[in-house]
Amino acid sequence: MTPALPPAARRLLTTARSTRFRAERAAAGRSGGGAQALLAPVHLSIRDSRTLNLAVAALPDEQIDRAQLVVSRGHRRFRIPLAFEQHAHGGLLLAGTATLRDVRDLLDDPATPARPRLGEGVWRLTVVTADARGRVLRRGIGIGIGIGIDGNTELPPTPTLPHAPDPRTGTLIRVVRCRSGRAVLQVTRSRPRAELVRFVPGGDGITVHGRLVMAGDRRQWRAKAVRRRDGVTVPVGAMWHGTDFSFRLPLGEMAGASPGQWVWDFHVEAESRGTPLPLGRWLSDVRDPSTACPTPFRVFALPSGALVRAHAHFTKSGAFALTCWDISKETS
Repeated sequence: MTPALPPAARRLLTTARSTRFRAERAAAGRSGGGAQALLAPVHLSIRDSRTLNLAVAALPDEQIDRAQLVVSRGHRRFRIPLAFEQHAHGGLLLAGTATLRDVRDLLDDPATPARPRLGEGVWRLTVVTADARGRVLRRGIGIGIGIGIDGNTELPPTPTLPHAPDPRTGTLIRVVRCRSGRAVLQVTRSRPRAELVRFVPGGDGITVHGRLVMAGDRRQWRAKAVRRRDGVTVPVGAMWHGTDFSFRLPLGEMAGASPGQWVWDFHVEAESRGTPLPLGRWLSDVRDPSTACPTPFRVFALPSGALVRAHAHFTKSGAFALTCWDISKETS
């Protein structure tokens, strides 16, 4: 089993990756000597780090016979054909949609082998057009305040974030603006996560269903409840099916740890030496899960005869937590 890296090593790797991203963005933002002006997109977005949507308007006097979007990084490149559409304001609109994959995506579709498979790093976007005489123009895509992607522009708050990770692999692909104004795709692989799929309240308890993301399949894992105030732990007997798991919350043990109402978090950790993974709803574009997913307080009658008042909920960061209190004496 591979031991977890110490905190200093993890910080060093994080710093190295950030430095590499900055260097790649600087290189991708540079323009060659004969470069054309950047194109302002009518629309540019990525849905759930999977679907790339692009629409750019051609110049009024431009005669285009064919067009494509080239997604490139180093010697690797993918070509996405752009269709001709009529712009609502007149003129020609070049539009295209592509389903993106990442290097850890194992669901290959033999029927569509040309779908871009992107590795971690910065990928350059170039619109390549050709006229009937074969004259080829290569132009980057510029983004700024006009379409609200500029990181220096404060956007009005919305219920969802502008970018969301892939809900299955956790890889985050987002549109990033280089210092030159050029748009690029930045691909960031997910760190190991314990993702909550759902929790189901019943008459005598709560069942939690979750899965591990990018945590490897060779380790043995276990779950535990951790009291937020003082770190007291209660083991959780989880059932495992590969990387999927489920467990019943030990309400009796948590409420009986000491009198009063307490808040508990839940961690999944390797049985060998490793860093615990907090359980939560991480792979989502919801800005504030605590507000978007309100849950009520419930009273559970445990098999032991005790009554426990519990509140299973999400925190603002997306972590799954439980507040519980043994109210048997108060109701007797």
